[in-house]
Amino acid sequence: MGLFGKKDDMPGAGGTASAGGDPLAIMRHKYDPVVRLMHQLGVQVQTIDLAGGKLRLRGQAPSEEVKNKVWDQIKAVDPLYSDLDAVITVVAGAGAPTGPGATASGGSYTVQKGDTLSKISKQYYGDPNQYNRIFEANRDQLKDPDRIFPGQVLKIPR
Repeated sequence: MGLFGKKDDMPGAGGTASAGGDPLAIMRHKYDPVVRLMHQLGVQVQTIDLAGGKLRLRGQAPSEEVKNKVWDQIKAVDPLYSDLDAVITVVAGAGAPTGPGATASGGSYTVQKGDTLSKISKQYYGDPNQYNRIFEANRDQLKDPDRIFPGQVLKIPR
C-alpha cells in the first residue's frame, strides 16, 4: 500500500487501473516513493496535480544535494519519467525539519487515510485544538476543516 492509494490502483498490478481508473490517483501512486523522499529530506512540496496528462510536481529543496537525491529517486521510479513534469528548485532554508513538532519554518504534510486536521495538529503542535491554524493556512484548498483527503499536501504553519 502506498501513500496515495491502494496497491490495486497501480498499473500492471492486476488491479483496477484500467481506463476507468482515476489518472491522478494512479500517477500519485506511481511517484509515491519520490514524494515520501521529498518529505523525509525536508523538501517543501508545493504542488501535486495532473496537467496535460502528466503528474505535475513542484517543490523547494534546501540544497542542491537534496535536489539531486530527489531526481535520483524519480529516475529509479521511471528512467524516462515521460509522464512527469517536475520542477525542484533550491531555496536556502526551504527545508523544514520533519516529524512531530518539527516546524521551524513551517513545512508540509501529505494527508493519509484516516487523518483529520485535529490529528495532524496534535502531531505538529501537541494540541488537537490547534487544527484551525492548519485550516486557515490551507484556505486555498480547504473549504471545510472536516473534509480532507488522502494525497492532499497541506501547509503546516509554525
